[in-house]
Amino acid sequence: MTSSLEELLRRARGPLGPRVDLDFGVEEGPLAELATLLTRTNGFFAFDAGVQVFRAGEEGLGPDLLEWNGEESWKPAYGGLADGFFCFGQDILGTQFAIVGGTTVVAVDPETAQAAAIGPSLEDWSAWLLADPAVHATANLAYAWQERNGPLEADQRLLPLRFFVTGGGYDFDNLVARDAAQAMRIRGPVAQQVRDLPDGARIRLHVE
Repeated sequence: MTSSLEELLRRARGPLGPRVDLDFGVEEGPLAELATLLTRTNGFFAFDAGVQVFRAGEEGLGPDLLEWNGEESWKPAYGGLADGFFCFGQDILGTQFAIVGGTTVVAVDPETAQAAAIGPSLEDWSAWLLADPAVHATANLAYAWQERNGPLEADQRLLPLRFFVTGGGYDFDNLVARDAAQAMRIRGPVAQQVRDLPDGARIRLHVE
């Protein structure tokens, strides 16, 4: 386990599920790192639940890793836009932390399905979180919202009533706790409609 991942685990609250011996069938790269991480600590929260790493297995708290990435959860709502992402965690606003092509760790905006590359390893991802927890790990928002409203359930994240992509703010009155998968299903149709629009374009959202 590398230094940044060790530091992240020192700040973590977990595990969220029983011990597992996980193997994705690869010997190196972020998937191999993820298997090692979850074998050591099977799912956890960090930064006052600003970051959640999913557990693996049928028992435990919060989403199961394979179920979260399955066809019965939230991905169909994105009409194929999320199919290439193997999501292993999320921040408090539903930004997905994912592995693409088995080689790159990215942060996926849930309102646009656009991915921002973080690096080729979970070490890069953990160093990125630790470099600016307030922004990258939503730490300050997570602490402040829960101080006012009480702790989130393990299956919950925050959903903006007015989407950020349409000018919604991060003030508490615009944020509500929702089941994490439901929140993603709500935003999927939005991502399909706004993904390729230029900045400043007028949009008329239709959400079923």
